[in-house]
Amino acid sequence: MAQPDLSVCLVNWNTRQDLEKALRSVFESDPELRVEVIVLDNASRDGSVEMVRRSFPRVTLIESRGNVGFARGYNRAAAAASGRHLLILNPDTIVRRGALGCLVSFMNSHPEAAAAGPCLLNGDGSLQFSCRRFPRAMVGVLRNTIIGRLVPRNRFTRDYLMQDWDHRSIRHVDWLSGAAICIRREAWDQLGGFDEGYYMYSEDMDWCLRAEQAGWKVYYVPDAVIVHRIGRSSDQRPLAMVIQFHRSAVRFYRKHYAPHWPWGIRLLPIAGLWLRAGLLLTQMLLRRLADRLRATRRAQR
Repeated sequence: MAQPDLSVCLVNWNTRQDLEKALRSVFESDPELRVEVIVLDNASRDGSVEMVRRSFPRVTLIESRGNVGFARGYNRAAAAASGRHLLILNPDTIVRRGALGCLVSFMNSHPEAAAAGPCLLNGDGSLQFSCRRFPRAMVGVLRNTIIGRLVPRNRFTRDYLMQDWDHRSIRHVDWLSGAAICIRREAWDQLGGFDEGYYMYSEDMDWCLRAEQAGWKVYYVPDAVIVHRIGRSSDQRPLAMVIQFHRSAVRFYRKHYAPHWPWGIRLLPIAGLWLRAGLLLTQMLLRRLADRLRATRRAQR
């Protein structure tokens, strides 16, 4: 049997309906492409496993006894893959026709590329800023914070999201969103896959940075289009996800940035990240409390 052109790896946790749509879109995207599909299920309780067995017998299904997170889950899925390239794909995605073939063709013609990312669109068709520059300290202060709402078009956030460019051309970029990344198997094996110290979040940024440090390049390829409905898994546990996001950000900083900072101020960014997490959690809890109070008042009328 010929080696697959592409191994599509998905890690699922309680997103059965989204996963079914994602798998259908994968199989319909490029019928002429040799594609294998691997789903690692993180102990879902919504019938995801049964759905895959019933509707997608071609899929290699790996059942985890517990929720091992995304980084470890994708590593396990990739270990079962045999394709020349991997596609790390979230289950809350819809692959547009021709997207897989476009990514594989690009990787085959660019041997220096460790990874290529598609154009990601929101559900309403608007652009999702899925290729980014490595973050600077001010991004943590201004992105998705109260301060950031006061200056929404600040230059630090715009630089981070690469909003100085129309995202319509192929471009060498710093890193790509892990919602959909086509990765050369050789580069994946050389770097040892994702760093499993990240439960979720930042594993994609970390991998792309390590690829660049190893002499590879990372590209954005807009002719390949995938729709991504953000946060379908993480929205199930929003408070825990805020903690995981900031824990991963701290790990990324300590691993890649802190060694280059003077000793006297190395702890400041870590303190700032956890302060940011505390403020976001407080804001979310207060919003929940306000919603409950409003609901109680409506019930008493």
